[in-house]
Amino acid sequence: MKLLRYGPVGQERPGLLDEEGRIRDLGDVVDDIAGENLTAAGLDKLRALDIASLPLVPENVRVGAAVGRIGKFICVGLNYADHAAESGMAVPDQPVLFMKATSAVIGPDDTVVIPRDSQKTDWEVELGVVIGDRAHDVPVETALNHVAGYAVINDLSEREFQLEHGGQWVKGKSCDTFGPIGPWLVTRDEIPDPQNLALWLEVNGHRYQDGNTRTMVFTVAKLVSYISRYMTLMPGDVISTGTPPGVGLGQKPPVYLKAGDVMELGIQGLGRQRQQVVAYGKH
Repeated sequence: MKLLRYGPVGQERPGLLDEEGRIRDLGDVVDDIAGENLTAAGLDKLRALDIASLPLVPENVRVGAAVGRIGKFICVGLNYADHAAESGMAVPDQPVLFMKATSAVIGPDDTVVIPRDSQKTDWEVELGVVIGDRAHDVPVETALNHVAGYAVINDLSEREFQLEHGGQWVKGKSCDTFGPIGPWLVTRDEIPDPQNLALWLEVNGHRYQDGNTRTMVFTVAKLVSYISRYMTLMPGDVISTGTPPGVGLGQKPPVYLKAGDVMELGIQGLGRQRQQVVAYGKH
């Protein structure tokens, strides 16, 4: 299934994509694409529906973030060896974890705002993993059983805030609009191998990132297992699994986003995003 949320900001309704690519409303079935609705039992309930009987949603409606009420937004740094190299950092021997504020979350085609006084706003296409069933200290072998599905994420970053303002990376990762998720949450059964997905990102039509999840340092299963050792993962938690090379920081000289730029990005089988960039105070 391809689950989604649609409607005005803050008023999103749950929906799913039918076989013709049309949005069907789920508002009479579930309250949101969130929480317990994403467990195995919750998804089985949705699979049992007669999709053709669900109300059709008008075309050209805004699509919101694919997951609602996110409890934890956990990110993984330097999870592609060639991205670590372009960043001038060593390939980690254990996953590098940091948090992104959930207030950064927006829809896949919403406007991205450059923060006040920012000179180094950057892009990162990433495979997002959405937790289904609660995961506490789970082994690698069964870790994927705790995954509800996958989504495209743009892990936007302000590199000065991240690397030059001291402390942890969270400051450079959590600015408003720095977490587009979607367009869909694609359930795990539709993505049999999360370690063989092409992912790409373009700015103003120029392709900067063109990678594949097979080059991850730590697999999705390893990450879910590893993170669940340190914190219990709950239904609807999101893990952003790292980015392949081609970020602005890694260009020679570096290239950063400016007002008027347009980012387009996507992952095989998971859809695509498009964001226009605006200056602080102009949104």
